[in-house]
Amino acid sequence: MLGFSPFKKHANRFNYIPRFYDPEKDAREQRRAELRGERAEDAEREYRPGQYIRTQREARNAHRDRRENGMAGIWKLALGVLIVMLVFSFLFPRLMETFFRATSTPVESTVVEEQRAEPRDEFDQSHISDVEWQDQQIVIVPNDYQE
Repeated sequence: MLGFSPFKKHANRFNYIPRFYDPEKDAREQRRAELRGERAEDAEREYRPGQYIRTQREARNAHRDRRENGMAGIWKLALGVLIVMLVFSFLFPRLMETFFRATSTPVESTVVEEQRAEPRDEFDQSHISDVEWQDQQIVIVPNDYQE
């Protein structure tokens, strides 16, 4: 059966000798482990299945215990909603009033009419406001130019 035996006590072992050793890489990995919070003593110990999961779970539980209770978050949310409603209730009517004032046609006052000067000739349009100028009809003049 080519080396297969159901009575083996251990798996096949290989004599692997690394060809290249990088001491800088080892130093980098050691610094990273220190930054992650792993201790040098932990590196020598053998890995236990689930040890990192337990560590993360314990850290999460400790964070939850230190955090304020859940009612504080609800109060913050309610306060935020209240502030938004107050701002909306005070600003919305003013914004709508400004919008309607901008879209409505302007009312001509008598003061403006009194200040208007009479046109100098039939082609002078300095007395016409921009709104009146846009409302005027276009006069088409026939071309009777002859060569």
